[in-house]
Amino acid sequence: MATRFVYFDLGNVLLNFDHRRGARQMADVAGVNENQVWEVVFASDFQARFEAGAVSGDEFYDEFCRTTKTTPDRDKLMFAAGAIFELNTAIVPVVAQLQSAGYRTGVLSNTCEWHWRYCIDGRYAMLPGAFEQLVLSYDARSMKPDAEIYRVAIEAAGVAPHEVFFVDDRVDNVAGAVAAGIDAVLFTSPGQCAAELKRRGFEFNY
Repeated sequence: MATRFVYFDLGNVLLNFDHRRGARQMADVAGVNENQVWEVVFASDFQARFEAGAVSGDEFYDEFCRTTKTTPDRDKLMFAAGAIFELNTAIVPVVAQLQSAGYRTGVLSNTCEWHWRYCIDGRYAMLPGAFEQLVLSYDARSMKPDAEIYRVAIEAAGVAPHEVFFVDDRVDNVAGAVAAGIDAVLFTSPGQCAAELKRRGFEFNY
């Protein structure tokens, strides 16, 4: 079997998410219009800089306050920003059975400090402890599809690039992984993901 390590994307693979929901919730906390939050955070490069590690949680809060001319409660704003995720329950059996069979797994995701803190506060049993490696853009200071984050992921897995399998819901992220030598496929469903793994010689109960 050529593949020795499996990385899962977080958003829209392990967890579904909705940035519009985040904008609404943050707007409610700050007492401003949802469209203003969308323009400030998501329509600009602000969220991307947060996810790339160029902006810390404190800096994000300070810049949000300055650009919206508000001073919301920081913890409430952080929760509102992070409470955009729902577990993709259909993928859980794939991950659980893969791990039960002894295969090595990790998370390779573009995410920010506030989102990640929401995801690992005990809400989801498999995060973070079920995964051997966690390669997160804000920590790696590089975002998919940039080459650097894939280099970090390969190094963390401790195997050759072609021995890494990666599933992501974005075409550009898959293309970036392939360019880095990783065996990557576009995620369309848990069943499709399991089939791709079995095609590569993985044996697990799904």
